[in-house]
Amino acid sequence: MQHQVTSFASYGAFRTSTPPPPISPFSGAWRNKTRGIKTETGGTRLPRHAAIVAQLELKPLPYSLDCLEPHMTRQTLELHWGGHHRAHVVRLNNLIAGTDLDGKGLEDILLATYNKGNPLPAFVHAAQVWNHDFFWQSIKPNGGGHPSGKLMELIERDFGSFDTMLENFKQAAVTQFGSGWAWLAYKANKLDVGNAVNPCPSEKDNRLVVLKSPNAINPLIWNYAPLLAVDVWENRRADFVSVFVEKLVSWEVVSHRLRIAMEQAAERARKETREDDDEEATRSDAVEMYLDNESDDSETE
Repeated sequence: MQHQVTSFASYGAFRTSTPPPPISPFSGAWRNKTRGIKTETGGTRLPRHAAIVAQLELKPLPYSLDCLEPHMTRQTLELHWGGHHRAHVVRLNNLIAGTDLDGKGLEDILLATYNKGNPLPAFVHAAQVWNHDFFWQSIKPNGGGHPSGKLMELIERDFGSFDTMLENFKQAAVTQFGSGWAWLAYKANKLDVGNAVNPCPSEKDNRLVVLKSPNAINPLIWNYAPLLAVDVWENRRADFVSVFVEKLVSWEVVSHRLRIAMEQAAERARKETREDDDEEATRSDAVEMYLDNESDDSETE
């Protein structure tokens, strides 16, 4: 079925008509920032008792601002990446400054502030920064097409076909009420996820799943590995997701994420096996020691 190509030009029009401030080429890593004092030789020295503050900075886009046109316009990227995404970064830094979260990694902040279903004020900003970083990295110029390799193999195994997976993905986006996200994720756990209620409490693990989440919630809180996401705030029409999937998605990036997720799941499984073996060995040693003591007592009698 051929879908009409719809532009993402109106993707952020609902938010504000005020142009965002000028975009600066921010880097994208946590780093320690200090205020220095210029010396006579032109260098910089730290003042006494200088405050060192770790700040999260807006990650640069992996493509130029006009590279995704006509499907996503320069104006859209300036508004969403340069304006809204940056605002979440600034607000997050303001909220965590001087707290125990100051200097921690973004994912650690996200999980800690979710607070087992009672989100702290910083959560929405941490999660939206993470989600948008993930979203921008999921797309590329001349994207779309079909995945291959292990990703396609698991899609066909877990959904029956690529088309069925896409339909499920679109339905997740269309039926998400209000703001939120639709996700393709790798589920490598079973029932207990600790931090939240597992949305897919099944004994079947190491599988691909399609999910939807409200507001800033993302699959990390369920201990799932996100592979692909689309923001479904205002425009939840199937055409919106069709353009995203058919013209923008980088399946190479999604495949790379899957490889990492599977490697991490395999390592966790090996660790759990080692721990189970160690626990069994400890129990066996205890039983053997008990039997030896029983035998010694019998001989004494």
